[in-house]
Amino acid sequence: MDDEATRRRVDELRGIIDRLNYEYYILDQPSATDAEYDALMRELREIETAHPELVTPESPTQRVGTAPQEGFGEIVHPVPMLSLSNVYNEASL
Repeated sequence: MDDEATRRRVDELRGIIDRLNYEYYILDQPSATDAEYDALMRELREIETAHPELVTPESPTQRVGTAPQEGFGEIVHPVPMLSLSNVYNEASL
């Protein structure tokens, strides 16, 4: 990919991910599976790693989620809920 095509793809990925975040966190109506979302984030991270000059503070890779929808209470888990690093099946676990 040339520099302009790479920049366009980064902008496209950021727009898609921002829309998916809004659907998931604000509307509570996700339109993509977790695997699809993770693939988009992985592609964006790979491009930004290869082209650090394209990383911006507004990039979805530089922030965590968004504010939760109102009405959700805080839950304290007796055992920490640790990330499984995008595990989607028993074999990967």
